Amino acid sequence: MKILVIGSGGREHALVWKLRQSPRVSQVYCAPGNAGAATEAECLPADVKSIDSLLALAARVKPDLTVVGPELPLQLGVVDEFTRHGYRIFGPTQAAARLESSKSFAKEFMQRYHIPTAHYAICDRPEDVSDALPHFHMPVVVKADGLAAGKGVVICKSKEEASATAAEMLSGKMLGGAGSRVVIEECLKGEELSFLALSDGERVVALAAAQDHKRVGEGDTGANTGGMGAYSTEAMVDGQMQNWLLQHIVRPVVFGMKAEGAEYKGVLYCGLMMTARGPMVLEFNCRFGDPETQPILMRLESDLVEALEASIEGRVSDGDFRWSADAAVCVVMASGGYPGTFEVGKRISGLEDGEKVTGVKIFHAGTTKHDDAYFTAGGRVLGVTARAPSLEIAVERAYEAVGKISFGGAYYRKDIAARALAK
Repeated sequence: MKILVIGSGGREHALVWKLRQSPRVSQVYCAPGNAGAATEAECLPADVKSIDSLLALAARVKPDLTVVGPELPLQLGVVDEFTRHGYRIFGPTQAAARLESSKSFAKEFMQRYHIPTAHYAICDRPEDVSDALPHFHMPVVVKADGLAAGKGVVICKSKEEASATAAEMLSGKMLGGAGSRVVIEECLKGEELSFLALSDGERVVALAAAQDHKRVGEGDTGANTGGMGAYSTEAMVDGQMQNWLLQHIVRPVVFGMKAEGAEYKGVLYCGLMMTARGPMVLEFNCRFGDPETQPILMRLESDLVEALEASIEGRVSDGDFRWSADAAVCVVMASGGYPGTFEVGKRISGLEDGEKVTGVKIFHAGTTKHDDAYFTAGGRVLGVTARAPSLEIAVERAYEAVGKISFGGAYYRKDIAARALAK
C-alpha cells in the first residue's frame, strides 16, 4: 500500500512515522516534507497551495491513500478534487472544512446547533467593532475570520486595543485576506483542552486528548503561535467527560454538517476551554493539530491506517484506537524571533544525542539538509517528543533531549506541562 502525506511540518513527520509502522504500508511519500520526514519517506516537491500541483503528483505516484496535514489544502478543496479524480483521501470536503476556514461560519453554526461557545459579534467594518465592543467586558478576544496559521487571535485588555487590532486586521495590513472579517469574542477563563474525534459522517470515536501551549512566552504570555508544545495523558479526560464532549459537541457538529449537506468525514479537532460554566468551544480545526499530533501519536498503539480507512469507508467504531497509558510531551524548539521575524539557515547540532534519550523521538518541522548537515528552515524547527510511564518523567526526558540540541538563536518554552505537574 502506498500512502501520500501532504504537508511539511512536525505533524506531517509524525504522521509519516506512524503510518509507515503499519504492516500494510510498503511506501510513504511526503509532499513537500522536510529533512526529518525524508529519513522515513520519499519527499517530493509540491505546492500545497495548488490543487493542480497536488493532483499532478498523485497522477505520478498513484497513492492508495492520501492524508492531508495542513488546513489550507482542505480549504481549497483538495478532498473534493482528489475524490473526483478517483483517489482515496482522508479529510473533510471544502464545504465541511468551513468549520475551520471561517470563524464566523463556525460561530453561527454552533449557535444553530446549541453547541456551547463564547459570546461573540461578527464585524465587517470598524463601525461594527465600535457598535459591538460596549456589549463586552474586558479583556476581549479579536479573531481573524480566515486561516492565519494560529496567529489570527489577539487577546486585548482594553476597548482601545481591541478597536486598533480589529482595524489593523480589517485593513489587510496584519493578516491579508484572512482578516477581511473579524470575530469579537468574550475572553473565557479556564484550562484549554484539545479534544480530537474521528468521524465517518455519522459515527464518531474519541482520540486521546492533549493540551497545546499557544503563547510564545512562559506562563502563557506574549503573542499567539502555531503552538510551542503539547502534552497528552490518560488522566486528562475521564470517561464521563469524554462521553459528554462527544454527546454535546462532536455529535451535534457531525449531525449539523450532514443536515446542511456537508457531511463531515475526518478528524474534528475541538479546541476547548474548560470553564466554570462547563466546556466551551474556542475553535474547530478540521485536521490533526500541530504540535498535539506528536504526543498523541506517540501514545497510539493501534494501526493508524485502519482508523483512517474506517473514516473514509463509513465504518468508524469504538475499536479503532488502542492507547498506551503512558504520558507523552512535545517541546517545540523554534527560531529566535518566532512568531515574528526570524532567520533561517542555522546549523543544527546534537540531533543524534537527543534521540538517544530513552523514549524520545524528534519530529522535524522547519528543517532542511545539505551535505549531511541539518539546518533551520522555518519558525518552528523541531518537536522534541518523549513518552514515559508518567508525565513527570516524560517532561524530564524531553527537556534532557532539548538540552543536547543546539542551533543559532534556538528558543523554547521551559514550562511545557508545568501547570499539570504542579497539580
